Amino acid sequence: MAEHNPFDVVPPSRRGATTVAPQRKLAWSEWGRADGAPVVFVPGAATSGSLGFAAGAVDRLGVRLIAVDRPGLGRSDPAPGRTLLDFATDIRALSSELSLERPAIIGFSQGSPFALVCAAGGAVSAAAIVSGTDELARVRDVLPPPARHGIELAEADPPAAEAMFRQMLSPAGLKEMLRVASPQVDLAVYLEPAFAAAFAAAVDEAFAQGPDGYARDALLAMQRWPFDPAAIRVPVQLWYGSADASPFHSPDHGDSLARRIPDAKRTVIEGGGGSILWTHGPQILEALLEARGR
Repeated sequence: MAEHNPFDVVPPSRRGATTVAPQRKLAWSEWGRADGAPVVFVPGAATSGSLGFAAGAVDRLGVRLIAVDRPGLGRSDPAPGRTLLDFATDIRALSSELSLERPAIIGFSQGSPFALVCAAGGAVSAAAIVSGTDELARVRDVLPPPARHGIELAEADPPAAEAMFRQMLSPAGLKEMLRVASPQVDLAVYLEPAFAAAFAAAVDEAFAQGPDGYARDALLAMQRWPFDPAAIRVPVQLWYGSADASPFHSPDHGDSLARRIPDAKRTVIEGGGGSILWTHGPQILEALLEARGR
């Protein structure tokens, strides 16, 4: 498998959708043992949960990896007006329905605030933030002008910002943006045929209901977080690549964020890019399981 799939991305073993609120379901994709150590995975921007990582390590470590489609993306029902706090409620309901005892959580890129709100609300036992988006409204002054504009609009006129985000991105546009804007260390992952096919499928699936789910995610990522990172009482691991060039990930590779979270450990992979979830997935999983055990 390694010869044709060097980044260990394989289709989900199981897929389903679980009722988390009256007349609303949250869809998920799952890898590993059905009775394994539960790890919820919150994907990055504009991707469904069909794109996994480190399949071999998931099996070897006895992990049950459950990737969720956020509301309005992929196969999950929409939830107009949803908030970050609502996502933590969804994960508690999902954990109850799927019998996930003390799940850990991984948030990748724009999925990171969604993972952190679960940690702040006590819905998980440990968290790993990988190439994570910081609280963008708090660090706006060091971001490029287009990002600052989006943050300012999200604060001043949320409906107008959400409408703008709805028009900003398409599946084709996201794929092209990654190809043009990514450093070589990430292109080696993103353009590898097996990964590129799985990523394209996850993006296309995420937009199956239109752009509303993505637009809501973008708005929530641009707004102030409705929780205090200092209130998090579970272990949080922050993982970044030193060559990560994304302006939307933490500008200081998580340094200030780590100082805001009481039990946080930050690791910067020298020479790694924003794609470290796929180049260092086993290491991230092993460390998260150790933190969950504590």
